[in-house]
Amino acid sequence: ESYAARFTWFVFREAEIINWPGELREDNLTAEAVYTEIETTGHFECSNPLFNQINKIWRRSLTDNSHGSIISDCPHRERSAYTGDGQVACVTVMHNYDAAALYTKWIKDILLAQNKATGYVPNGAPWQPGCGGGVAWGAAMNIMPWEFYLHYADKDLLAANYTGMKEQLRYMQTWVDSDGIMLSQIKSNGNVSEWHNLGEWCPADGFPPKDLVHTFYLWRCADLTAKAASALGEKKDASLFSALAEKTRQAFHKRFYNPVTKTYGPSGSNIFALVMGVPDEVKKDVQETVREEVRAHNGHLYTGIFGTQFFFETLADNGMNELAYEAMNKKDMPGYGWWISQGATTTWEEWNGNNSRNHPMFGGGFTWFYRKMAGLNSDQQEPGYKHIIIKPYPPKAINYASYSTRTPFGQAAVSWEKQNNTFKMDVEIPVGSRATVYLPVIYGKTVKECRSGIKQAKGVKYNGIQDGYAVMEVSSGKYCFETD
Repeated sequence: ESYAARFTWFVFREAEIINWPGELREDNLTAEAVYTEIETTGHFECSNPLFNQINKIWRRSLTDNSHGSIISDCPHRERSAYTGDGQVACVTVMHNYDAAALYTKWIKDILLAQNKATGYVPNGAPWQPGCGGGVAWGAAMNIMPWEFYLHYADKDLLAANYTGMKEQLRYMQTWVDSDGIMLSQIKSNGNVSEWHNLGEWCPADGFPPKDLVHTFYLWRCADLTAKAASALGEKKDASLFSALAEKTRQAFHKRFYNPVTKTYGPSGSNIFALVMGVPDEVKKDVQETVREEVRAHNGHLYTGIFGTQFFFETLADNGMNELAYEAMNKKDMPGYGWWISQGATTTWEEWNGNNSRNHPMFGGGFTWFYRKMAGLNSDQQEPGYKHIIIKPYPPKAINYASYSTRTPFGQAAVSWEKQNNTFKMDVEIPVGSRATVYLPVIYGKTVKECRSGIKQAKGVKYNGIQDGYAVMEVSSGKYCFETD
């Protein structure tokens, strides 16, 4: 006889089988993986086996949580489509899978779950009672359609959800005080609803102020809605929401920045500030504060799911890519490597190993692998990889890295290697796209296309050396560049 569960699934690491008739052998057992298959379109690899394993266990978590038209928080406990978990990892998902159909449906679910009277977006969609969350959860209404547009250049989906984006932003503004700070939401009885006002979630070392996280997401939603308005030709809205984003950024700085301690607050507060953009006169001080924070944590990250999404790329963008490498490479707690040292085959919910051990939400930071280490980016001004930017940030300890993905135009790829005092990089740009290529000048300033001189290379316009990179404009095709 054969028995199998229907309309449900279970996850496990080990299984106990009792009352087996006779000797139980390995070939007597079969475990069936149950999930909704989404095609793999992104491939990453580098010379650090730990990084490859980190990426692999996150992909297994993503697969385990892919059921129907959602990605759940975990496959064994709530099994819910949390909007916060969804928005924080959606960019990483799109870099690894053909997720267009998945997100088209899921974003529609979020729009349908939105309260038409108030604009409020619940913490889970399709909606179900009991999902905790907060401002960063409802922000999925603004974030996911925009990220979808950047990746797939689907203006129709952006247009279909544009009103929902505006309505969610309208709701958020009802909780903004006279100084422009978004406060916690109050229930009708006058009390704060704790489980609907979560700021950061599952941090490694303490929570940043909730109002700081709320206000960051007010800025982010205003900024992305302004960009959506511009893409859709809604010039008046674009101006309105751009002004709101700038007003919020200034309010954030005024409320939270301490000029004496040169910090916006603890536990990732300065990461959020750098993402928003801090005034030029304090930027170096804030960067140094972040550097000191990482050192104070012995090179570890110290953020929750929302701060971690931005942690690694923000370090890279602010001249601290080696610290990003160090934090990703840690094998003690807190860190992805510690999970693996404890036998993890999926990504966990908590840095200390408590609670669920199959949560994909901490995958938001893995864009550092693809966009910074390997260096393949889609230009936001020309979405859908119409214009590709290749700009690796090669850590000193990494000898090679590669990343490829299927874009709306075809495969785009980059692969680089350090060897014998030479930096060599292969680039593939699909037909219909073009690229700006930044070749790191690590060992010397002699730049060449592998098959010819750089100035004679067909399809290549050499723009000289800028800030440690040899810069080239290329049309579609396959290229090999090197410096020595």
